[in-house]
Amino acid sequence: MLLFMLVSFAQSSVLAQPATKGSDVIGRWDLTIVIEGNDLEGLGMFRHGLMDAAGFPGWLEVNLSGFSTLVGRFVGYEGSARPISEVHYSPETGKYNFSIPPQWRDTEDIQFEFSLENNKLNGTMLQDGHNLKWTGVRAPSLTREKPPVWGNPKNLLDDNLSRWIIPAKNKFTMVDGVLVNSEAGGNLVTSEKFEDFKLSVEFRYPEGSNSGIYLRGRHEVQIEDSPVDKPSTISIGSIYGFIEPAVYAAKKPGEWQTFEITLVGRNVTIVHNGIEVISNRPIPGITGGSLDSNEGAPGPIMIQGDHGPVEFRKFVITPAVN
Repeated sequence: MLLFMLVSFAQSSVLAQPATKGSDVIGRWDLTIVIEGNDLEGLGMFRHGLMDAAGFPGWLEVNLSGFSTLVGRFVGYEGSARPISEVHYSPETGKYNFSIPPQWRDTEDIQFEFSLENNKLNGTMLQDGHNLKWTGVRAPSLTREKPPVWGNPKNLLDDNLSRWIIPAKNKFTMVDGVLVNSEAGGNLVTSEKFEDFKLSVEFRYPEGSNSGIYLRGRHEVQIEDSPVDKPSTISIGSIYGFIEPAVYAAKKPGEWQTFEITLVGRNVTIVHNGIEVISNRPIPGITGGSLDSNEGAPGPIMIQGDHGPVEFRKFVITPAVN
């Protein structure tokens, strides 16, 4: 009886914990970072060649650690998901703030401040002397109530690249039925948008190269000449910055490899060279270099061309029809 009373007291103590101040912000948020003309060059944003008048996409996740500390992750216009050690909240001002170190540059920490009003975020981001405005909406769940019904396969490769939007600084060409990106250039994007789909790809890359396939233009499947010792969230076969492959399944540079990718809602399965390396895992949010952050909408397939050489001799998509 005494043990029961102690357990009951402990459980009631946990349940009696007061709500964390600022906890309304907990969840995942799709962001739009507003970039004005004078910010572009200073922040090095020409590399992707994806500038939109509305700005660049971003992503924010806020979670509760313990009883009273808000923590999270952030994805900007490039790079991987960055951990946030603490998201601070001021009840007096109703504002949140946090900072993260830059991922690729030896500069000062990036400073964020924002507020939550009418279930939307409005904030600023101070980076390299540029004070950028941004907004955020709650990310959709993308839960599917029924399994997909698959339509007819579509071959996305032809001699004229008729299914693709040709980018500025394009280095993609068709050579004897093979899509070749000879050197770093622009990113190739399909003119058609897709919701749920299966994607069958055969590809190869030279030693030291790097590319990727963006699902719906938002979630990068990494292609890279990765170290073979241990898979990671940025190695080949990963969802970049979020989901690492269960095993390392890559062949040597210069050898043809395969991806069989299935995306239904948020859930992704990746079979790499016949080995299932990611099994029906939910993708938390967009990855760096995405086209937009509108996760609830269909999106195109994008091949990353701004990193290094890569070749594709098969690129077949089977969309869901329901």
